[in-house]
Amino acid sequence: MTKSILGIAAVAALALGAAWPALTGAAEAAHPVPPPALDERSAAASETAVLAGGCFWGVQGVFQHVKGVTRAVSGYAGGDKEHAIYEVVGTGATGHAESVQITFDPHQISFGQILQIYFSVAHDPTELNYQGPDHGTQYRSTIFAQSAEQAKVAKAYIAQLDKAKAFDRPVVTTIETDKPFFPAEGYHQDFLTLHPDYPYIVYNDLPKVANLKTMFPAEYRDKPVLVMAGK
Repeated sequence: MTKSILGIAAVAALALGAAWPALTGAAEAAHPVPPPALDERSAAASETAVLAGGCFWGVQGVFQHVKGVTRAVSGYAGGDKEHAIYEVVGTGATGHAESVQITFDPHQISFGQILQIYFSVAHDPTELNYQGPDHGTQYRSTIFAQSAEQAKVAKAYIAQLDKAKAFDRPVVTTIETDKPFFPAEGYHQDFLTLHPDYPYIVYNDLPKVANLKTMFPAEYRDKPVLVMAGK
């Protein structure tokens, strides 16, 4: 089901007095995981990570509340520029995944710490081509490594989590390289902040931000860094 279809279903359900969570399933539960044994701390002033883990609204919303993140943009990765269009990506036939491009200061937060948050609260890494109510390859769990070092850290971390049996099921997150990122349409940017009462956000994404605050208090910041604020 796409989010637009779910939105229509939500209106109908509310009109009937039905519970929205019954339509979507429960929000993804947080899952504490240990920090990566192998990490990298770039000497550069800025670094970029691109992560996919279900609907980009929630992933963007989480990382906009992380200290050291200077920008988090919703978009598409895995396919070509021609097909980086929401309605087309929604067919699941473009190779794209809804993704978030995270720009961060490596002197404040490392790539490994970004991944720890990604695995703990941003999504469920044991679900490959779906997250909660959203199904299809466009919702896959994927790290789009921006360098050989990022790929190395990500691969080692996944192996570490599996060896430690950090989850009840194996981590199915894939690592893809050399895939460009394309920003999504403007109406998708800052969606969680702009539409906090939207049923999908209330039941699927706001709990992720609350879990971030609870589980990572030192990394949490109350005021999100917004895409549109810089325009």
